[in-house]
Amino acid sequence: MKLICEKSKLQEAISIVQKAVTGKSPMNILEGIYLEARQNELKLIGSDIDLSIETKIDVQIIEEGRLVVDSKIFGEIIRKLPNSEVTLESKENNILSIHCQKSDFELVHMNADEFPSLPKINENQFFSVPQGTLKNMIKGTSFAVAQDETRPILTGILFEVKEKTLNLVALDGIRLALRSELLDTENTISAVIPGKTLNEVAKILEESEEIVNITFTTNHILFNLGVTKIISRLLEGEFINYTSIIPQEHKLKITVHKQELQNCIERASLMAKDGNSNLIKLDIQPETLIITSNSQLGKVREEASIELQGEPLQIAFNSKYLIDILKIMEEEEVTLEFTSAVSPCIIKHKNAQNCEYLVLPVRLVK
Repeated sequence: MKLICEKSKLQEAISIVQKAVTGKSPMNILEGIYLEARQNELKLIGSDIDLSIETKIDVQIIEEGRLVVDSKIFGEIIRKLPNSEVTLESKENNILSIHCQKSDFELVHMNADEFPSLPKINENQFFSVPQGTLKNMIKGTSFAVAQDETRPILTGILFEVKEKTLNLVALDGIRLALRSELLDTENTISAVIPGKTLNEVAKILEESEEIVNITFTTNHILFNLGVTKIISRLLEGEFINYTSIIPQEHKLKITVHKQELQNCIERASLMAKDGNSNLIKLDIQPETLIITSNSQLGKVREEASIELQGEPLQIAFNSKYLIDILKIMEEEEVTLEFTSAVSPCIIKHKNAQNCEYLVLPVRLVK
């Protein structure tokens, strides 16, 4: 193999495929990046079996070939080279020569035949979503996936297509995140994708109207971004029936300026760091929301202006869960719906119907 390419293009391609190289695989070959030079394209693949990422860049090929090179050291070398043309050439004794201006490296490479092939996916049936939309949906749900491996299905995000709507759902037993977008497809799909995978997908997606084509098989999902393809295994098992968890009725509802509420809770949480509960209390009055926290550190009292429909209520929460939700909401005004001091709170945008968040309160000992 011998080729010449731009350093910046190669560096960007390496950083994309490295997102799938965890370095925790029992197979040494998966600590490497697969390189294949053919027809004036260099194909790069990174994989940990569960997640595989492939991307291509245009290069000048002098001799076709393929090999696997250690991801970490190869990435470091290319990153530190001058911004100029890079020549890659395989030599005898499994050596990859890397030349750029006055820099010359010789790196031991591995046999490409040992690198596992990617799952074969028929791309005849797919649906399309703007990259920016999907990126936003992932960002708006991934924070709520369970970190505890005791229920593996909850470490994933439900990817559900039904009634021309794409729903992404994550829940961890204390909170639930739901994002929805209209979709021009007749397909019906329900699959659970590892949360870690979708976080890596979100880093690659652009904040744009460029399209990503999505294809499902029984065991895998493929995100096709054109020159880059991301393949992930799906989690096995049934996701929780999330619609049964979300209350359909409420007894009181407040409308509040999102940033004002977020600022008040963030300040109140400074006094709530005593222990792990991050406990703050909400006293909902007709025009005012009073937020307090008492701990060994001291006391705090905050007020936010609200519109109230219903009767006053006192309720307590872990402040971290409320802040996580408010941080990723886009509208200036949000609504909070309550039924009782021990029932879930539902948080929504005031106008758009594209998200719904549920968080359980903390029971106060009287």
